[in-house]
Amino acid sequence: MHIETSKKKVSKNDKDVFDFLTDIKNFETLMPDNIDKFEVLDENTFKFALKGMPEIVLRLKEQSPNNKVVLGAASDKLPFTLTADITSLGENESEVGLSFEGQFNAMMAMMIKSPITNFMETLSKNLGKM
Repeated sequence: MHIETSKKKVSKNDKDVFDFLTDIKNFETLMPDNIDKFEVLDENTFKFALKGMPEIVLRLKEQSPNNKVVLGAASDKLPFTLTADITSLGENESEVGLSFEGQFNAMMAMMIKSPITNFMETLSKNLGKM
């Protein structure tokens, strides 16, 4: 399953956006209003839960300075990645596109597509306010 958000312009340069996204604790500020729990487990891992949803543990899996940040599920039970692609638009502006890639059976994909799409749109919108 592949989901992408539309790219969002951010009033920060690519380095600032990259630094923000690789500091795990900053993800709390990007979370939707219906967040039930957010906990930093270590410098590369955090856990969160939205109301009515199970807890999800994300780990920083890959980073390419000022270009890309990849978070992935800490568990192999539901393997997926959340990728932020960062493009510089100038000294004080950049663009960030989020994409989700996961391998789920058809029933699971049908159940989670809408909530994940909404979640990603919220992350993208909140990145724009950074």
